[in-house]
Amino acid sequence: MAVERTFAIIKPDAVKAGHSGEILSAIHAAGLAIRAMRLVRLTPRICQGFYHEHVGKGFYPELEAFMTEGPVVILCLEGEGAILRWRDLMGPTDPAKAPEGSLRKRFGTHIGRNATHGSDRAESAAFEVGYFFSQAFDLV
Repeated sequence: MAVERTFAIIKPDAVKAGHSGEILSAIHAAGLAIRAMRLVRLTPRICQGFYHEHVGKGFYPELEAFMTEGPVVILCLEGEGAILRWRDLMGPTDPAKAPEGSLRKRFGTHIGRNATHGSDRAESAAFEVGYFFSQAFDLV
């Protein structure tokens, strides 16, 4: 398995509920390295660029409202098979369908407020990491 970088977000619901530390600890325990991290407040413009493939879909206004309602933690993670490992640690998008112990089962409340985001493939990871961490000094 190759060393990969992936993008992760600790979403506003998990930040507000005080779960960021537990999620960061789970990342470390899973053997993923944090190469960049920031606490930010997303704007509608940033959301539209990041979620460009969803703009215009019926669920998008609710997604944008949620992602801009409070601060988020954005991360670049690295490790062997990081994309799949982070997705496995998060669990499925719907916390009700997520396995016990997964982050979304532990911290998500429903499909629209599911605590975390992760890139779904290498191309998404490259775009998402580049979108938020575009300057060389952001990644270590």
